[in-house]
Amino acid sequence: MVGKQFIFQQDGAPAHGAKLAQDWLASHCPDFIDKDSWPPSSPDLNTLDYAIWGAMLETYNKLTTKPKNIPDLKDTLQITWNDLPLGTIQKPVLSFRKRLQICVKAKGGHLEHSMHKTEHLA
Repeated sequence: MVGKQFIFQQDGAPAHGAKLAQDWLASHCPDFIDKDSWPPSSPDLNTLDYAIWGAMLETYNKLTTKPKNIPDLKDTLQITWNDLPLGTIQKPVLSFRKRLQICVKAKGGHLEHSMHKTEHLA
């Protein structure tokens, strides 16, 4: 999956910061940006992490019958993804510029608290 159409973004996971992982990425990914160049709370800048997975989990938790094996789980997650309301995806995308501005103001620190404060003011 390494190529010009991908950007590998570090998220602070200890395994991602390992010297072996950093060295491999630096030598195999032409546009690699090392872990220290991303904000320390980069999941705050990933709509999947701060919005979509939670919506999918909420739907999954409402299922009366849970998947019993990996293929069933994959099918269930695909259906859950396909059934997400468009607004669930559009809302975080449309507020992304504001999220970036808050990240800059927080100097790359965790920003969920700041996001909730500005949402109440809006």
